[in-house]
Amino acid sequence: MNNTVVKTPDTAANTATANSTPPARDERALLPPVDVIEDATGITLYADLPGVSRELLQLRVEGDTLAIEGEVRLPVPQDMQASHAEVQQSRYRRLFTLSRELDATKIGAELAQGVLRVRIPKAEHAQPRRIEVKVA
Repeated sequence: MNNTVVKTPDTAANTATANSTPPARDERALLPPVDVIEDATGITLYADLPGVSRELLQLRVEGDTLAIEGEVRLPVPQDMQASHAEVQQSRYRRLFTLSRELDATKIGAELAQGVLRVRIPKAEHAQPRRIEVKVA
């Protein structure tokens, strides 16, 4: 198994360079935690996006970059205002640089109970294949 899954250009701990543009200063967003799992046929991303509904979730592929963005809208009862908020941002944003071994045209995504599951299959040329050996 090779290690050409994704690079995350928007995390401070990542030293890889990226060609994507970070969000503008007025577009502050939280970086959702993401688990990346690779198998022989592709990768699966699991992103924690609590409070994001399907309607306020957006996935885009531009060039070799996958963007995950979501907005949290928590209902607040009338005549009430939060006196303390642990989380100040109401948006999530995460960018991933996709390897050429991945087929961005076949990405699938599901959102369930605040967890986004994104499946990105490997391109056909990168898929493992079995070679038949004939006996002479």
